[in-house]
Amino acid sequence: MAKFVAKRMDIVPPSGIRRFFDIAATMQDVISLGVGEPDFVTPDNIRRAAVDSIEKGQTRYTSNAGILELRQLVQAHLNHRYGVDYDPIHEMIITVGVSEALQTVCLASLNPGEEVLIPEPSFVSYAPSVIFAGATPVYVPTSVDEQFMPTVADLEARVTPNTRALLLGYPNNPTGAVLTPQRALEIAEFAKKHDLLVFSDEIYDRLVYGVEHICIAALPGMKERTVTLGGFSKAYAMTGWRIGYVCAPADIIGASLRIHQYAIMSAPTAGQHAAIEALKNNEHSVLEMVAEYDRRRQFMVKSFNEIGLPCFEPKGAFYTFPSIKATGMNEDDFCEKLLVEEHVAVVPGYSFGPSGAGHIRACYATSLPKIEEAMERINRFVRRYSSVGVR
Repeated sequence: MAKFVAKRMDIVPPSGIRRFFDIAATMQDVISLGVGEPDFVTPDNIRRAAVDSIEKGQTRYTSNAGILELRQLVQAHLNHRYGVDYDPIHEMIITVGVSEALQTVCLASLNPGEEVLIPEPSFVSYAPSVIFAGATPVYVPTSVDEQFMPTVADLEARVTPNTRALLLGYPNNPTGAVLTPQRALEIAEFAKKHDLLVFSDEIYDRLVYGVEHICIAALPGMKERTVTLGGFSKAYAMTGWRIGYVCAPADIIGASLRIHQYAIMSAPTAGQHAAIEALKNNEHSVLEMVAEYDRRRQFMVKSFNEIGLPCFEPKGAFYTFPSIKATGMNEDDFCEKLLVEEHVAVVPGYSFGPSGAGHIRACYATSLPKIEEAMERINRFVRRYSSVGVR
């Protein structure tokens, strides 16, 4: 029955993140440093708000765009933190996570044959979202020398008459890179020069360490050409709730809402009530989780460097992206042998784009004791296969 499968699926591979975790699921005593999901349980008051909404019988569809109070709170949040002001009625939709938000706005704003610049390494869903909309992803390489930020020269080298948009994901998954203010301004000027739409995935905006997150839409002249994507999964430990949002100029939101209403109708009602509670009363929870992630971040980066696997210092999200080139192994061999022999799961760097070759992604969204044990196992593994292990 393969003849009934759409041709576009030939160029959309399965997620490279999942393969090793399907193997890990069949094993005992595996420490996963792979899937980017907080190990924290959603705070109690947020869970209680969802239960209360159900007990009150608030179980019907909401507005297609989401509960107005939630949209107003998102507006106030973005305005307070970044000074960018979106109209909660005409410039915002509450979505089923950022994944649905990105797919919806791609469908609403991209035409077949158009091209989207994607700095990589980048999250695995970016290119497929562009492809599903009939457009073409164009990878823009980044490197550790540039702190995994795209340079304007590299962006300029890939612009064509068909270039329609730029898709940014900072703080970055998988590298943990954060745009500096200067680089963000340079990229904004590039987008304005070429009249590009910018999709900015800012799901990790609250998870930054010793730096400030730059909201692209808040930069001069950028709100009218920026689609801001955000949500509750990471900062509030609400991955399973699937609540996100998209903010954009009214024309784009109007088109996106038509797709959203036919595909989704509205985001889960109980989840929206939980998100309302999160924005109202859980700033302390965010700060506590960020402080704990920072402890883990520092330990993991230090450990990788001591082991002999050079590790860029991430300033955001909850990932490290060490180089494994010193081991002489490719990513598949490294990840598979580490999983089978030491029961530690990590992700091959190439899963996130060509610039990820020679790296692995290791996530510190798990407890510090587990991270400590995982790093001991990785050190043992590296010492067994090469001369770089020194601990």
